[in-house]
Amino acid sequence: MLRMFGAKMGPHCHFYPSGKIWAPWNLTCEDHCTLADDAEIYNPSHLYMESHAIISQHAYVCGATHDYDDPDFPMISYPMKLGAYSWICSRASVAPGVTVGAGAVLGLGSVANTNLEPWMIYSGVPAIKMKARKQHVAHLANEQQ
Repeated sequence: MLRMFGAKMGPHCHFYPSGKIWAPWNLTCEDHCTLADDAEIYNPSHLYMESHAIISQHAYVCGATHDYDDPDFPMISYPMKLGAYSWICSRASVAPGVTVGAGAVLGLGSVANTNLEPWMIYSGVPAIKMKARKQHVAHLANEQQ
């Protein structure tokens, strides 16, 4: 169904029926990407999900805000990227313009207001770097190809 509305989806992607994508035509997914139940992608600009990126239940990826200094309050949207093997955990939120690095994890209910470094685990509101994540051998093999 997403492809019918312009989404570019790689093989083996799994988007659950109650997940929401605001603009499927602005969505590109590599292989094995997942959007869980009740997760939401608000993407007035392009959102790119690299291989094996996961957005868990009730998570929110927000691709736009408003210019609060302008009396007309115009929308400002940002292209965004979720890196390979990244994971946005349940009820976590990603703010407009934030890039999620490969293998980064945004913990349960956390809020990312700044870019997340590759292979790091973040938690809290606002999210802070907690520790490094083990890099998977499968990912490293894919990077070398």
